[in-house]
Amino acid sequence: MRASVYDGASYNVMAGLTLSYTTPFALAMKASTTQIGFLAGFPYLAMFSTQLVSPMLVEKVGSRKKICVFFSILQALMWLPLLLIPYIFHSHQVWYLIAFFTLVTAFDTIGNAPWNSMMAEIVPGNIRGRYFSLRTAISNMVLLISSIVAASILQAYTKNIFIGFAIIFAGAMIFRFFSAYYLSRMAEPTFQAPKIKQPSILDLSRTLGSTNVGRFILFNCLIQFTSNFASPFFSVYMLRDLKFSYLTYILITATGTLATLAFMPFWGKRIDKFGAIKVLQLASIVMPMGPLMWLFSHNVVYLCGAQVLGGFSWGGYNLVLGIFLYYATPLENRTRYFALSNALMFGGAALGSMLGGIIAPIIPAVMKNSLLTIFLISALGRIVVMFIFLPHISEVRKVEKISIKEMAFSDFKVSNLKRISNNTVQRINHIWNNRRQ
Repeated sequence: MRASVYDGASYNVMAGLTLSYTTPFALAMKASTTQIGFLAGFPYLAMFSTQLVSPMLVEKVGSRKKICVFFSILQALMWLPLLLIPYIFHSHQVWYLIAFFTLVTAFDTIGNAPWNSMMAEIVPGNIRGRYFSLRTAISNMVLLISSIVAASILQAYTKNIFIGFAIIFAGAMIFRFFSAYYLSRMAEPTFQAPKIKQPSILDLSRTLGSTNVGRFILFNCLIQFTSNFASPFFSVYMLRDLKFSYLTYILITATGTLATLAFMPFWGKRIDKFGAIKVLQLASIVMPMGPLMWLFSHNVVYLCGAQVLGGFSWGGYNLVLGIFLYYATPLENRTRYFALSNALMFGGAALGSMLGGIIAPIIPAVMKNSLLTIFLISALGRIVVMFIFLPHISEVRKVEKISIKEMAFSDFKVSNLKRISNNTVQRINHIWNNRRQ
């Protein structure tokens, strides 16, 4: 569990140096809106494909850890040709970026299902919410810091921007090697191939609409579709249309990460106590508000507020995503369920990204910008998916019964507010007295 925390921290240095900067890298190469959609969509298609072969690889190799470590090393190596694109290719640079970034993400995600299956056995069930909220909080803090470092490097190399990108992508490669090292240090639970033939991924997919876990997987697939219809284009809107600097861009982007980090203890405690589905319901209610807010102002402080709502909702949603499947899937076929869930999630994200990129240049503009129309459609789509699916997904554990409102404000009773207020006053007085001394 400790090695996994170090792995997550190292991995998220790589993610912080790259996650928010592949689109700016493409924009520096004069990418079109449609190409940005493909840059987001093609990697998701590759990720969709890798999930279908992942369980077979695990059963053939006989080790989930070996799969994770091997493909982590391959992903680290792929950052090298990607950072060299501006120097070795003089035409069609964006298409080479799409090709190499597709390989980067494919090698990344082929180990997702084996990793999730392994972690489900490593982490005790009674502390999963708290452990993963802690691991995610540490990872998000590292992600935030490395994102700011990357933005500072790019800002410093504005006049020679491709050198800046080369530096941050080289750093991503180094820290992915660290991540692979810590993965190799993890103790892997003994992998036992099923003694009897288990349903294939295709067999499982046929039962999605009739089972509780299947409806959860479908819900996630459609949320990814509606969200990725818009998510690749927030960067385009900020950097191309609003002409924000890299530092302003990462300030807004990092605010969402910081909000996710701040609310991790909130979500982890509630998942352990009240169950994953109540958390999912609250997160889903807030989720559409983020993109809707982008329609009404481009003030930086206001957009940071929109990101806070997004970080709050996505923090809860992403925490539920893995934990619910840990409880809802049978041990003997867990890897296949995770593979199916990931495949449909990535497939939905791919279709959403590419459809958004294709439609954005031709769709009628809201307030003189077609990207705002994309944001509006994405928000409305999330609302529709929520109303259709959430009433038909139920909790699989015995948890305390509570309303969404009570769960949201369970730490904010009058007595607690008085205690928090008194403690705050005492701390302010203590700080003030120290300053006077």
